[in-house]
Amino acid sequence: MPELKRKLTYTQWIVLSFLAVIIMGTLLLMLPISSRDRSFTDPLTAAFTATSATCVTGLAVVDTYLHWSLFGQIVLLLLIQVGGLGFMTVMSAFAIATRRKISLHERTLLMQATGSMTRSGMVRLIRRILAVTFIAEFAGACLLAIRFIPQMGFWRGLWNALFHSVSAFCNAGFDLMGRQEAFSSFTAYIGDPLVTLTLAALITVGGLGFLVVGDMYRKRMHWRRFELHTKLVLTVSAVLTVGSWGLFWLFERNAALAGMPLGQQILAALFQAVTPRTAGFNTLQLSELSDSGAFLSVFLMVIGGSPGSTAGGIKTTTAAVLLLGALASSSRRMDVTVFRRRIDDLVVKRAAAIATVYITAVFITTLAICALEPFGIREILFEVASAVGTVGLTMGITPALCAASRVLLILLMFAGRVGGLSLVLALTEKRKSVPVQRPVENILVG
Repeated sequence: MPELKRKLTYTQWIVLSFLAVIIMGTLLLMLPISSRDRSFTDPLTAAFTATSATCVTGLAVVDTYLHWSLFGQIVLLLLIQVGGLGFMTVMSAFAIATRRKISLHERTLLMQATGSMTRSGMVRLIRRILAVTFIAEFAGACLLAIRFIPQMGFWRGLWNALFHSVSAFCNAGFDLMGRQEAFSSFTAYIGDPLVTLTLAALITVGGLGFLVVGDMYRKRMHWRRFELHTKLVLTVSAVLTVGSWGLFWLFERNAALAGMPLGQQILAALFQAVTPRTAGFNTLQLSELSDSGAFLSVFLMVIGGSPGSTAGGIKTTTAAVLLLGALASSSRRMDVTVFRRRIDDLVVKRAAAIATVYITAVFITTLAICALEPFGIREILFEVASAVGTVGLTMGITPALCAASRVLLILLMFAGRVGGLSLVLALTEKRKSVPVQRPVENILVG
């Protein structure tokens, strides 16, 4: 084991930890006890579902309520919770509970897995992550129980409240609404403020990131004292949510929102603005979205949530750094600045690398699935963006995809959760590199 530690890099450890959870989840979901009819689930379906749950995506080839038994649903919930928190966070929580000392190697792994910028205070950070997670999920479950218990009975309503609260906070998108109609998600609650606003709040808090929530708590909501990362995340998240809220209402008022009262239109547009940020729930029939609404959803799915959160995508800060870098370059400024602070050039280069990896993955996979499937590029691009952004929204084509397309989506979901750049580094990283300074020569760009 010590020899293996020396050979594997920290990034590779993180990637392998997620892979181990997925394999364990696949084996459990294949068992007859996991399916409602007590039959074996085929390996590809189990692997797709386990990957989707662990990578907190929500894409499903079988309806969660109709196919999986209570045991199977519990397995999914555990995979979602572990995937949302991160395997290393969960293991460290057990270490803290058993009072085992966390080694330097484990602290470095946690630093990378949680997006922290320092090794110090990792135990305190883990405790805060767990506290934020369970407080938010408990509060969400209590609010959802107000609606679900009268409708479904006490125990079933309580289970549905807990399941959907965890799924929403972890931005997973799995639901148990198949008891009303297969793959219906929350379309039956489109006009219900309690359910939709509770889910939207859980999605938003989960997508902000534990570091941001912790910083807001420590600084007592004092904006000027916030770290630059917190300010940037909150600003970009607010702009994306409010801006896309207005745009969705504008685009869909005569399409997917047509015929609804104004209040319900506004509520549905708000939820549709929040959910593509890697949540996976929907109250609208996504196949009825206008082309503008569908493209806006793809844009939001690719951006995703914030670093160190339960969300996927290229992340809000990455998109912000790219935009700021473009503005600095166009105005012939050497430095990229925001909120009177300069962003390191290495961060700008990393943001460009992340965006390039994601966009390349979306392009290649969309091209491949278009060649394999009879569906239009609108539906396929939506599906691919949903997978790589670990969102879970679909226009209904997931169950009809062939085996090859499902495998491609599995790879995208996995890459989207561990991070596209992290996966590339895990496959190519070497411990020793010889520093070589190459001659400089200019080329024309643009």
